[in-house]
Amino acid sequence: MSQIYPILYSFRRCPYAMRARLALMVSNRVCELREVVLRDKPQAMLDVSPKGTVPILIDVGGRVLDQSIDIMLWALEQHDPEKWLMPKEGSVAEMLELISQFDYGFKYHLDRYKYPERYAGVDARAHRDECALYLGKLNAKLIKNKYLFGNNVALADMAIAPFVRQFAHTDKIWFEEQPWIPLQAWLTAFTDSEIYASVMQKYPKWESGNAAVVFGRL
Repeated sequence: MSQIYPILYSFRRCPYAMRARLALMVSNRVCELREVVLRDKPQAMLDVSPKGTVPILIDVGGRVLDQSIDIMLWALEQHDPEKWLMPKEGSVAEMLELISQFDYGFKYHLDRYKYPERYAGVDARAHRDECALYLGKLNAKLIKNKYLFGNNVALADMAIAPFVRQFAHTDKIWFEEQPWIPLQAWLTAFTDSEIYASVMQKYPKWESGNAAVVFGRL
C-alpha cells in the first residue's frame, strides 16, 4: 500500500531540517512529519538513509532525498507562490553558491564556536571571529537591500537564516553588540515571521506505530 503523503524525518532545532520545513510549508507540500531524537535515531530512518542525519524526505513514489537543499528545491519546483526561486537580483545559481559557502565554510566554524567541547584543542573565539567574516559579508548585502538578493525574501534568506540564528543564540549579547544593524534586523524579521512560528511548533518524538502527524497546510 502506497503512502498518502511524503514522509519527512526532522528534528525541530536542526537548521538543516528547519530550512526544509520552511520550503515545504511555503510550497504547501503536506507531509507526514516524523520528529526524531538524534541521540536515539529510529531504525526506520537509518534504513532509508544510513548516514543518519536529518532532514530526510521520502516522496510518495519512494524516492529518498536526504540533503536539505534538495528537499527545498523539490518543494519549490512544484509550487513557489512567494517566488523564492525568482530573486529580484541575481540568480538561483548565485544563491546556491552563497548557500554552499555557509553550508561548508561558515558551518565548520559555527560548530567549533558553539560546541568547542566536541573538538580537541579548539579556540571557540577564533572560530567565532571566522564566522563574523561571513556575517560581515551578509551585512554588506543587507545594507543595499532588505533581503540577500533584493527586496523580496528568496531561497538564500530561508536557507541561511537558520544558521545565523544558531550563531546568534550562542552568545546573544555579543551578537547584538556587533555593528550589524541590517543583519540583526533581517534575523529578527525571520524569527518574528509567521512561517518561522509555524515550522517551529513542537511535536512528540515519533516511534513506529504512532499515529501520523500531518505537517503543512491542508
